[in-house]
Amino acid sequence: MKQTTNTILMIRPIGFRMNEQTAVNNYYQKVLNNVLPSTVNAKAQEEFDNYVKKLRSYGVNVIVIPDTTDFDTPDSIFPNNWISLHQNGTVAIYPMFAENRRLERREDVLETLEDNGFVIENVVDYTSAEEENIFLEGTGSILLDRVNEKAYCALSPRADEELFIEFCEDFEYTPVVFTANQTVNNQRKPIYHTNVMMCIAETFAVICLESIDDKKERKNVVKHLKDDGKEIIDITENQVNSFAGNMLQVRGKDDERFLVMSKAAYESLTKDQIKKIEKHCKIIFSSLDIIEGCGGGSARCMMAEVFLSKL
Repeated sequence: MKQTTNTILMIRPIGFRMNEQTAVNNYYQKVLNNVLPSTVNAKAQEEFDNYVKKLRSYGVNVIVIPDTTDFDTPDSIFPNNWISLHQNGTVAIYPMFAENRRLERREDVLETLEDNGFVIENVVDYTSAEEENIFLEGTGSILLDRVNEKAYCALSPRADEELFIEFCEDFEYTPVVFTANQTVNNQRKPIYHTNVMMCIAETFAVICLESIDDKKERKNVVKHLKDDGKEIIDITENQVNSFAGNMLQVRGKDDERFLVMSKAAYESLTKDQIKKIEKHCKIIFSSLDIIEGCGGGSARCMMAEVFLSKL
């Protein structure tokens, strides 16, 4: 099993804006008063294109599929929430909290991957859980340590424990369950996605330990990471607010490893944290201010990793 891949699937937005349906429990979204709605999508496209160009310049294979105008899908730029693509040829399709995000799931995305020579053996579809208001939003909710066959999940309205356990049984991962919180108007509320406060790379993990309020749970997460030989790079809640947890390790040219993040995330890190990361791999960052502000997601959310084999 590999932890990282060279191939990334990304969806170029057509109608990007702040999604009112996700704002109810994504506390990172903001109304950008100084930006006209008509310019939000254009700016998001510009950030998207620059980001893709930068990834490709380091040798990352990016498959870009344009969003469709058939539906109103303001969050289509975050495909990792509805699909994951695994080394055994299985594709998982996930149940989504916001009704308008369910429209992001597209059969033609799978067809495009097959046209690119990727082999899909099997599709596991969890979307019927939506009928019971049960959700599990892909690799937003689930962080996979593929090599050590462990899956980490911070429970929230978008990550159901029973369904997560079912996923772990289906894909043969050991579940590591906890709750991660953030302070919103002086109250502790669940962070909507695990990948906002945590990133698992080959030899290290970036994690906001102070978000795990329960000491037992925190200790358990740390134990799993340490047992698997990961160096733990701890970040603060303020850094999480700058999307410093929303990172992904990828492979570039000649199999070189890179940690990908936004410019805001990079600028929030201390010199010491950067030094710790750079002991393991180089950093790629790109400006995603509009996407982060309106979408409440960042660099990692925009990338669906492709682990499927090629013909």
